[in-house]
Amino acid sequence: RTCRIEALPKPTEREQGQWYFQRYVEKLPAAGEIVIFDRSWYNRAGVERVMGFCTSQEYRRFLHQAPIFERLLVEDGIMLRKYWFSVSDEEQYKRFVSRREDPLRQWKLSPMDLESITKWEEYSRAKDEMFVHTDIPSAPWYTVESEDKKRSRINVISHLLSTVPYERIKPDLPEVPERPEITDYSRPPREEFRYVPDAAAKLEERRVKGSDGKKKKKKHKN
Repeated sequence: RTCRIEALPKPTEREQGQWYFQRYVEKLPAAGEIVIFDRSWYNRAGVERVMGFCTSQEYRRFLHQAPIFERLLVEDGIMLRKYWFSVSDEEQYKRFVSRREDPLRQWKLSPMDLESITKWEEYSRAKDEMFVHTDIPSAPWYTVESEDKKRSRINVISHLLSTVPYERIKPDLPEVPERPEITDYSRPPREEFRYVPDAAAKLEERRVKGSDGKKKKKKHKN
């Protein structure tokens, strides 16, 4: 029926006094729904552990409770899939630099991201320990090689579909009726309407001129 993404922000003061999994339970899917959790409850085993946002007791409690919690979800019919996108520190560093230079993606470069560069080994150790405790038969982890973003996305889509039982249904498409011939209607003159300026055409014209200039400049250098 629906598919939505849940990327929960920092817990509120009230949520900090709840059972850790409680705010995630509120976002779980009902029958026929898909929910994609961005990091999900594993924030506790990753960033919270490495950055010191939780106590050792809270961390250990999470590692103990997470498998139990996930078994309950699976037993009740929820199809739980856990993907870990694996990327080398060299590639991750290149992506951070690329974000910094791209005005459209600079907002994705948070102080937390930058600090993670200096804590690469800590994050790797936290991930290894997380796998030891939470890679269970009823809810296993699947690792995705992610040096190439496009290929990793295709691989995840392919794998996810292979784990979900479904069957192709031929849609019952309606017939598109033929348009009747116009009899006594004519459109009013365009001058009577307010049209949005064609900024796209100007940008395209500017792009073409810029490309021509580069070609000429290159030809002149040769």
